Amino acid sequence: MERALAVLGHPERRLPPVVHVAGTNGKGSTCAFLRAIGEAAGLRVHVFTSPHLVHFHERVRLAGRLVSDADLTAALEEAEARNAGEPITVFEITTAAAFLLFSRVPADLLVLEVGLGGRLDATNVVDRPAATAITSVSMDHMDFLGETLGAIAAEKAGIIKPGVPCATGTQPAAAMDAIARIAAERGAPLLMRGRDWRCDSGADGLHYADARGTLDLPPPALPGPHQAENAGIAIAALRAWNPSWLSDIAIARGIAAAEWPARLQRLRRALAAKLPAGFELWLDGGHNAGAGLALAAHLPSWRDKPLHLVIGMKKGKASAEFLRPILPFATSVHAVAEPGQHLAMPVEDIVAASGGIAQPGPTVAEALAHIARDQPPGRVLICGSLYLAGEVLKAEGATLA
Repeated sequence: MERALAVLGHPERRLPPVVHVAGTNGKGSTCAFLRAIGEAAGLRVHVFTSPHLVHFHERVRLAGRLVSDADLTAALEEAEARNAGEPITVFEITTAAAFLLFSRVPADLLVLEVGLGGRLDATNVVDRPAATAITSVSMDHMDFLGETLGAIAAEKAGIIKPGVPCATGTQPAAAMDAIARIAAERGAPLLMRGRDWRCDSGADGLHYADARGTLDLPPPALPGPHQAENAGIAIAALRAWNPSWLSDIAIARGIAAAEWPARLQRLRRALAAKLPAGFELWLDGGHNAGAGLALAAHLPSWRDKPLHLVIGMKKGKASAEFLRPILPFATSVHAVAEPGQHLAMPVEDIVAASGGIAQPGPTVAEALAHIARDQPPGRVLICGSLYLAGEVLKAEGATLA
């Protein structure tokens, strides 16, 4: 990355203030809250996230708008030409092209999401971000990041920079120990939930508190109890940075306006129309053990109706660990693999991971037909993979802007 950026004239040195976000689960939601708060303050906000759901250009947002196909193509071609055939991955060349665009389009803030890990991630070339954030760490990508929570957390904590504040949420002890050790080694103020800040859900919304004072906030636009933590991490990082534009009003408006598709998203279009009256259709891209626990924390609030799960996962994921906490809430379970789904786990493997509880879909459309014909009206939750979520949003006819 350093070589590729050098031949491009070091665009990573000409960026607006950066908030760099790592973690296993919650990165995208935290980025959505950061973006929404910045835009509520009237800022032009760049955003870099991955993976995309429907269209590749979703990964790059320039000053509030998704990059055009033409501009992204031109930047990728320029980066490829300057790279002159040297070895580079797709994510690395995409990151280089994004930095090129971010350096050329004026903005006030860049929300930068890590692709994988942190220490060796392509985004970790920004020497002095304004703040960093580490969301929930759990077991995932063990073949790249390590076999223990401590090892994985240490890789995530590789984004921590000397003297730059880092906000983090509640973490398992092994993960927090690794994060705290690296923050201490680098002299970076570490803002821990429960010690340095808190964010609690109430009947009327969120109550946030840190050393600067308290905030009574509206309910977050993103559903699920875990979003209180993601919102709190975003607020803690921004308040530690303490930019002049940050106001209590901007925070409140941003928390209430944040958008992030495939995170407990209610679907109401083409696929939803396949279900009879009385059904609701929901979509979530969670795909690992931590995501399963986060979903399980939300599902008790859905006890008023039967829950029908439609599960599709990526090969190599710990499907049993994801399924274990959510299966007890399900009235029915269908395993699916969409024809266009990247690296889809075979349906029979998902059935096996469920202990034989799931029945083959084998596709989303067929699963919905089975549910509509055989099951009582209730909520249908499609989950297990961001790649599946992308295929579902395509079938739904969703437009991501």
